[in-house]
Amino acid sequence: MTGTMATAHPSPDEERFRALFEANARPILGYALRRVADPATAADVVSETFLVAWRRLGEVPDAGEDRLWLFGVARRLVANQRRGAMRRSRLADKLRLALIAEVPQTVPREQDGDDLVRTALDGLGADDRELLRLTSWEGLSPGEVSVVMGIPPGTARSRLHRARARLRVRLEAVGFSGERSAASGHVVDDERVLVRDAECET
Repeated sequence: MTGTMATAHPSPDEERFRALFEANARPILGYALRRVADPATAADVVSETFLVAWRRLGEVPDAGEDRLWLFGVARRLVANQRRGAMRRSRLADKLRLALIAEVPQTVPREQDGDDLVRTALDGLGADDRELLRLTSWEGLSPGEVSVVMGIPPGTARSRLHRARARLRVRLEAVGFSGERSAASGHVVDDERVLVRDAECET
């Protein structure tokens, strides 16, 4: 023996997990930050997502599908976090929803377009918001959304179509003209641009 300790080499699983984390930690953090109340909770979602990935490393698909798998895990963790929050504050949720219902009648004229888009989004159901955010923020196609949400591709496409239609109705209800993106000033006829521009300010 030379008297020096042999350097322990990482196992193939450890190397794969490290590569998985380095390639996907930032996108998963961005996903969480746009869906939970505070950065600390978002960090918890990221930590728990990769803990699940480590425990189930054999189930994680190869590169190209791995990020969608992680989005799916993060989505379930966010849903669990939301259900817990709802159980702890049902009354607050009812008051919030009641306020949202009144917003179209009380929106001040000077409220900008981004605020109106956020108000319209808040009036949608959770699944509609998630579909629109996955396409606008994460840049996923309907086929990729289907993997994240665990639904058939055809179902994802039809739900996305209905979500966009409902968003248009909500935008009209809150007084959004639908002519221009408040963030860019360009004429907009695609709700993905509206969602991205509005939520980049939050």
